[in-house]
This record gives sequence, structure tokens and C-alpha cells, in this order.
Amino acid sequence: MSKTKMKAETSSDLEQSLLSTEKLDRASPDIWPERNYPGIEYSVIEPTRSPEIPALPQSIIPQELDKHDYTLIGRYSKLTAQELIVEVKQLQNLAYQLGLEEAKEMTRGKSVN
Repeated sequence: MSKTKMKAETSSDLEQSLLSTEKLDRASPDIWPERNYPGIEYSVIEPTRSPEIPALPQSIIPQELDKHDYTLIGRYSKLTAQELIVEVKQLQNLAYQLGLEEAKEMTRGKSVN
């Protein structure tokens, strides 16, 4: 007997052994019980609802934008995603450097009193 024929018979035997002849009565409450098990999450069954996005407080939203703000918005809107990531990293580095300088100045101010 060839190897392919033996493989085909083996896979056929395997498929036959995996078949189930049990008939499920889907209307039966014993087979499909109601959700009466405490602690079981049913998030797979029920679609998750997206949380409502809270509105920003008015104090955070700038009331007036000047010409420089509009220039920055225009410049950032023309950047690609990668360019925008580079720009954000540069801003983070600048903020870090300013933080270090401020810490040095505060330390110097405390020592001078």
C-alpha cells in the first residue's frame, strides 16, 4: 500500500472517530441554561458598549487662538504620521531638558537662599 493511501485511510479513520452522533435539543433549558451563575462574565455574548467620552472642562479648552496657534495647527496637520511622531519626540526631549534646567535653578536658588 502506498504512503498517501495509508495517510488517507488514517485521516478518514480519525475523522470518523471524532464525529459525534449526539443530537442537541437547543430549546432545552438544561442544555442552554439561563445566566444564573454568579461570577461568570458574558462579555463575549453581549457586545461591549463604548464608554461615553466626557466633555473637557472649559478651563482646559483655550478660549482664543492667536496667529501662532493657527500656524502650528496648519503645520502639524500637513505632517505624515512618522513626521508627527518625530515632532512629538522632539517636544518631549525639549520638555525634559527644560525640566532639568528648572531643577538646577531651583537647587541653586535654595542654596543661595
